[in-house]
Amino acid sequence: MFPQWLLQIRGSVPRTASIVLGLVPVFALIALWWFITRGAPEERIKGPSSLPSLVEVLNSVSELFTSRDVVHNAIVSLRRVALGYLLAVAICLPLGILMASFGSIRALFAPSATACAYIPIVALAPIMMLLLGIGERHKVVFLALAFGIYLLPQIVAAIDSVGDVYLRTAYTLGANRLQIIRRVLIPVALPSIWQGMRLAFGVGWTYLVFVEMFLIEDGLGALIGISQRRGPREHIYLIIVLITLIAWVSDLIWGRLGQLLFPYQRKSA
Repeated sequence: MFPQWLLQIRGSVPRTASIVLGLVPVFALIALWWFITRGAPEERIKGPSSLPSLVEVLNSVSELFTSRDVVHNAIVSLRRVALGYLLAVAICLPLGILMASFGSIRALFAPSATACAYIPIVALAPIMMLLLGIGERHKVVFLALAFGIYLLPQIVAAIDSVGDVYLRTAYTLGANRLQIIRRVLIPVALPSIWQGMRLAFGVGWTYLVFVEMFLIEDGLGALIGISQRRGPREHIYLIIVLITLIAWVSDLIWGRLGQLLFPYQRKSA
């Protein structure tokens, strides 16, 4: 007999079973990788120039640290992501609060924000390069734009989710508009704002790789571009795994901080 939780609608899965189920796709992917790259290079379904074997990838780890200085490039990428994210938060956080608080400000900026959401951000990279040059400022501003397009609607939605009962209670107690924003809307919506900021932080890694491959100087994206052009191709897969690990650890830190800041929202953090 199958355990009851296996096919239960919206049922909770035991922690051990949850870990095991989460590892199934990983091992399935590794098995598929082994199957495609098994045997001698000339006998494989995919040759080592496009898909090296897992053993070949693992054997190139030391070279990634010695000849490619992956630690330095990872630090460079982290700094770009952090600066772009902070710039996006500095603009989108107050703007989102104002848009959700006042209908006039929402009407002023909502059409532009909606239109920006449909613009392919990668298409803006050449335009921004013409306006800002090809230096560090271009990368940071481009990442801030990528973060901001996703972050702004999250903040507005978080403020919108605050129930009217809080506003009516505050008005009954004589609160003015500034007090409503500072002491009601923001505090009540803060856990949802934090969650939106957490989700938005993961967006930048996708665009980081693009902008660093587009302008190959340094950073993890640049290493991917160099490995694609010059080899070894094994480094491409190692850097993808490294970026995934960095993003995963960052998300764990966001979640842990959310639990510490909002213990009453522990389930949603």
